[in-house]
Amino acid sequence: MTLCLNPECQHPQNPDNAEFCLACGSQLVSLLRGRYRVVRPIGQGGFGRTYLATDADRLGTRCVIKQFSPQVKGTKSLEKAVKLFQQEAERLNDLGEHPQIPTLLAYFEYEQRLYLVQQFIEGQTLLQELIQQGLFGERKIREVLAGVLPVLKFVHDHQVIHRDITPTNIIRRASDHKLVLIDFGVAKLLSAETSAQPGTKIGTEGYAPIEQLRGGKAYPASDLYSLAVTCVYLMTQTKPDELYDPLEGRWLWQERLAQKGGTISEPIARILDRMLKDLVSERYPSADAVMRDLRLALSRPMSAQPGSSMAAPGVRPGTVQPQSSRPLGGTSPSSPPVAAGGSQGRAQGTATPAHRPGVSGPRLSHPPSGPPISGSHGRRCRYTLTAHNPWVTAIAMSRDGRWLASGGLDNTIKLWNLETGELLHTLVGHSKPVNCLAGSPDSQLLASGSDDYTLKIWNVESGALVQTLVGHTRDVKAVMFHGGGQMLVSGGEDRTVRLWKVGTEECLRIFANLAGMIRTVAITPDGQTIASAGSDSQIKLWNLKTGALMRTLIKSHFSAVNAIVIHPNGKTLISGSKDKTIKVWNLTTGELVRTLTGHTDAVNALALSGDGKLLVSGSSDTSVRLWNVETGELKSTLSDHMNAVNAVSISSGGHWIASGSSDSTIKVWQVL
Repeated sequence: MTLCLNPECQHPQNPDNAEFCLACGSQLVSLLRGRYRVVRPIGQGGFGRTYLATDADRLGTRCVIKQFSPQVKGTKSLEKAVKLFQQEAERLNDLGEHPQIPTLLAYFEYEQRLYLVQQFIEGQTLLQELIQQGLFGERKIREVLAGVLPVLKFVHDHQVIHRDITPTNIIRRASDHKLVLIDFGVAKLLSAETSAQPGTKIGTEGYAPIEQLRGGKAYPASDLYSLAVTCVYLMTQTKPDELYDPLEGRWLWQERLAQKGGTISEPIARILDRMLKDLVSERYPSADAVMRDLRLALSRPMSAQPGSSMAAPGVRPGTVQPQSSRPLGGTSPSSPPVAAGGSQGRAQGTATPAHRPGVSGPRLSHPPSGPPISGSHGRRCRYTLTAHNPWVTAIAMSRDGRWLASGGLDNTIKLWNLETGELLHTLVGHSKPVNCLAGSPDSQLLASGSDDYTLKIWNVESGALVQTLVGHTRDVKAVMFHGGGQMLVSGGEDRTVRLWKVGTEECLRIFANLAGMIRTVAITPDGQTIASAGSDSQIKLWNLKTGALMRTLIKSHFSAVNAIVIHPNGKTLISGSKDKTIKVWNLTTGELVRTLTGHTDAVNALALSGDGKLLVSGSSDTSVRLWNVETGELKSTLSDHMNAVNAVSISSGGHWIASGSSDSTIKVWQVL
């Protein structure tokens, strides 16, 4: 049977041999985009239909296709609907690598309609489970909290607010009984501006807190509120509006629970009550904070109650099935704290010397006399720089070893004296977070790329803004100088790589229509080949002069590629990925030489010494690792950071290493 994709068709089923729909006359498509066979509709809403489909390129694996055909009137309403649909694709692309969030498989346009393809999660929603099995007892509520809170922590750490947590948007996956958070259609990117200013009033009535429905604002605490409402509904099967007394301003869920013969222990009730507070300031500020209290509650015995024996399939009565491999209340290496972000003030920076015996001050020119840091095998953290609030997202070290630049979520760039740790300049000009930095070969210029879609070039000596390059239509994620500093190469989330002429606003070439958002670029020493990689997990090699695609490296990573560097010999490329691995490639043949393993979370950044012998990697597992490029041997692990390492840099001689982290610090390491 072939399904008609006209959203207005009332009878879309057609025989396989039909070319046109028998009901509406629309032309039929047997394989959407040449690979997706639509099986049947499984839902319909204001933005269009949702279909169950199979993927012919993945052995007929089932997937979900969302078709965008909004039933809205007016240009502004349509534009808003398009934006929300695109945002869902973006959020899934950013978050879908979590095992309890559906993976985005494709996002494309066909016949003037937008389509989003995502992983199919087989299982029941919590609402379906409630209808089939009855009221949730405390044991199952504990399972819901233990299963969903770590997922929310991951989502919030990626600066996203879900905004629509309900019993229908949480699925218990049939294969492993873990809870999966779905439907990011109204998810919102968190920033200081978006959380403080009115936005779209959106969410499911009864489950969304007052700040969402009244002012369109959203915070991590907003999702926690919705999760608590979901829990009390699952225990009482009573509409949320009927569980709240507006005259007294209090929730009545415990009274209704008692009427239905249910009970709840005091620690769990106290947790839910705090999550349900009307005032955002009175709720838990983060999923982490809830998990700390939940961990204490889980250590206490649970009173017998109706429904407490209804554990999920495969879960023994009397136990709590954890839904994440990370411990409750712990800090996930890949999960930095949620940013308040956005300040453009000139923060005062400080350089803190490493507190070791015999270290008198933060001068790099004189090696410290104290013992090496334990476990670092001769590498010392010389000092720690603090100025950015909250995260350090980019760093660059000058070739002459005079200065270090850092960029952060506070929209600023800091220039530091690398020898003394003194803050030289705070560069203010970007209106959104800074993602990438690069110094020119003569160390006179600094290039930066930002979420504000621009590239900026700065004079290092004076701190003055020299030039702003405009052309990218999404966040700029990668930048590097080329041709002796006469040109710039940039890559962005608009799926393009661009070649610029420094000193002019001319864009010499655009490498466009790439499958994934670009996160990293590199150029061979001879200037003939450019490499790009990003969210589609592929590494592509381009002829810089002609723009022709030369090769796509096969046997690539299983997840997004966050960093690539090219060896000074021009024959070797090294890549780091969210799949926790580093891969070494032969650029001449395209063959994979070796895979470096050891990081326990995403590899976010790579840097090579000038002679190409030492590789530095930074990871969400909070570590900086040093590798022998020739043998692949792990030489050292630097573990002083308290959160994800987002950027690394190494001096041309390989004597100094700098690392920037989500713990708001930059650490300068001495390699002895």
